[in-house]
Amino acid sequence: MTTENTTTWSHLQEIEAAIDRAVRAIPPAWPLASNVAVNPFLGQAHEPLAEVGARLARVAGAPVTMARRWYHARITAGLISDQDLAEAFANAPSRPRPANLLALKDAAGREAPAPAALPTVADLAARASGTDWPGLVAERLGAWAAGFFDEGQALWAAPKGRGAYAAWRAVASRDLIPEIAGLRGFARHVADAPETASAAVACAAVRLGLDADAVETYFHRLLVTLGGWAHYARYKLWQAELAGGTDETIADLLAIRLIWEEALFLRYGPQIAESWASACAAHAMPVEATQDSVIDAILQEAAERAAQRALAKTLAEDAPQRIEGRPALQAAFCIDVRSEVFRRALESVNPAIQTLGFAGFFGLPTAHRRFASDVEEKRLPVLLNPGLGSCSGGPEVDARDRSARFKARAKRAWGRFKLAAVSSFAFVEATGPVYVAKLLTDALGMEGRAPSDDPAPRLHPALDSASRIKTAEAVLRAMSLTGNFARIVLLAGHGATVVNNPHASALHCGACGGYSGEVNARLLATLLNDAEVRAGLVQSGIEIPADTLFLGALHDTTTDEVIVYAEDHPSASHKTDLEQARAWLAAAGRIARTERALRLPRAGHERAIRRRSRDWAEIRPEWALAGCKAFIAAPRRRTAGRSLEGRAFLHDYDWRQDRNFGVLELILTAPVVVASWISLQYYGSTVAPDLFGGGNKLLHNVTGGIGVVEGNGGLLRAGLPWQSVHDGERHAHDPLRLSVCIEAPRQAMSEILRRHASVRALFDNRWLHLFALDDAGRMAWRYAGDLRWTRMDQGDAVRPSPRVEVAV
Repeated sequence: MTTENTTTWSHLQEIEAAIDRAVRAIPPAWPLASNVAVNPFLGQAHEPLAEVGARLARVAGAPVTMARRWYHARITAGLISDQDLAEAFANAPSRPRPANLLALKDAAGREAPAPAALPTVADLAARASGTDWPGLVAERLGAWAAGFFDEGQALWAAPKGRGAYAAWRAVASRDLIPEIAGLRGFARHVADAPETASAAVACAAVRLGLDADAVETYFHRLLVTLGGWAHYARYKLWQAELAGGTDETIADLLAIRLIWEEALFLRYGPQIAESWASACAAHAMPVEATQDSVIDAILQEAAERAAQRALAKTLAEDAPQRIEGRPALQAAFCIDVRSEVFRRALESVNPAIQTLGFAGFFGLPTAHRRFASDVEEKRLPVLLNPGLGSCSGGPEVDARDRSARFKARAKRAWGRFKLAAVSSFAFVEATGPVYVAKLLTDALGMEGRAPSDDPAPRLHPALDSASRIKTAEAVLRAMSLTGNFARIVLLAGHGATVVNNPHASALHCGACGGYSGEVNARLLATLLNDAEVRAGLVQSGIEIPADTLFLGALHDTTTDEVIVYAEDHPSASHKTDLEQARAWLAAAGRIARTERALRLPRAGHERAIRRRSRDWAEIRPEWALAGCKAFIAAPRRRTAGRSLEGRAFLHDYDWRQDRNFGVLELILTAPVVVASWISLQYYGSTVAPDLFGGGNKLLHNVTGGIGVVEGNGGLLRAGLPWQSVHDGERHAHDPLRLSVCIEAPRQAMSEILRRHASVRALFDNRWLHLFALDDAGRMAWRYAGDLRWTRMDQGDAVRPSPRVEVAV
């Protein structure tokens, strides 16, 4: 320990700043009950891909792009053209990129060295002793964390009320397993550790000889070794800050991991001193892109430019003739890529049907309670706080159906009894035969779809008249739905029906916080059917005909069936319209299932799709958002009649109706950001499954009710399971960063990016690609970063023109 080190860490403020930087490099992971996609590179969005490649190689030994053979195969097949490579090469930093295009192509044919993380003290101690100390640390921390973070799965839960650091010390100071493994005095070392986590971190940093330049990536490295436990702790901080508070759990986990490092250093210090000094020196070096990381980033961008050429060609195709007059049916779906398949199928059934795309929470950020439940479900994007409250049922339902409330609560209590540590074995012995029939129907996939039996949801507390009118107007304008209403307007949220799937909520609506979207759809339908609201909307220039009926619906993405909640708003005069609408929806479902069956392994025929949703052995009931690669915000006529293969988020948007570009700002700062989280989670789970993936579904066990582990313990796994991005033979997802295409003036988009630095960083560092569509819906301008745009050749949608940079 040097005098300089002692001075460096004499002030806790400095160590706390270093802790904070490392903590924010970790992405959050939501619990299974409300699982949503998260950008695993969230903490690195301020850096370009090549630099992040160098950073994650240091702290995780993980790649940020595919193996080079993936790109080489596409170059050889002509999918990535020389033009794509040349454009990507020209956009790369001059140093340390290869000398020329020929050198780049040569490098693509040779695999880069596998990235290797800098060793921790535990890694070095394992080499010196032959004991798997990293494995033991993961096992002991996982055993404690499963109880500490438990959200109700365990009937014998760990004591609550203390922070993670204090709770761990109380357990670890009595844990003899590390001592049995050879770490003598570990329990005493824990007991003698400082009382606060920040002091423990500072003490360990001094003892380990770390200086200020080394700690940020070293702390990041330690948090990476904690796997999903660090991600879940980061989620707790995210939620606390969203509510205006803070949370110390992830900083506590860092202190815990450092105490292990410190103890191992005291035990093996003389044997690992030289290697540890080298690791510290490497951590102190600035993180800079290497030639290998630059080559990989160029190849990645070239693959994305190839996909953009194909998208440009599709958007340049002649559009089908528009049907004038009143639509036969209007149906608004979530912007989710799975909706694109169904929307296209529904429009093909009858060209007079108009579909729309809008974020699946339908503009109602609701904290919802189901019938007979006191659990609050945040059915809104995780970037937002709930602005409304809602519940299913009401005083009239309570009085009419108290028995249903009792049955709902009894069912949950019975489920808890079945899982209880004391009663579970006796339950199986006594009632096992009763469940034979259910096991058979589940195993054979024979059980049918059970629609939601919740009463119609209502806002609680109810909004006043002015607020209801204001909310309705804002939503309709955001949907670009302000006129020419059909007799029936369906508002279709989406959800998934699956069994025996811990990641079921990941198949639901990301815009609804990992829940299904029927609640928000039904709430909006009620709002827009309100006579007082309609009268108020007339004053705002939106006149809804008296014969227009709004109905909530649920699109089941595993079966492509649509449930219409017509009983919420019974109307005898719309009976024939409703029967026709259901017939169209059924026909569209058959078409959509047929298309999806071509991608799903062992699907064979569209009839097999339904069975998959009820097969408890099925590991791929659907592909969810695998394959997503584009986000398009434009009038539907720009994409209607063109197959986007279920790979594009479609948001209806007409900038000519957008007052002061407020809707455009919402699109860029909310739906686009949520879509980027989805895209980059699939990207990360594909290119770095060991770091950002959820592991193997066949080995999963749910722990704490919050996540999964592989086997019987160890590290929590965050991200998508391997079976969600791979079909067993090849990747089902092409890892491409999202191409965002918006029909709007470039000046307006630039001004919005200027005001929102975090969103601008996503585009400036090319975690997202931004294009401006022209008045014909063609990709006319590419955002080049730093508020500059590059003109594309409108005469050839396939090939970009020479660069013409325009600042607006």
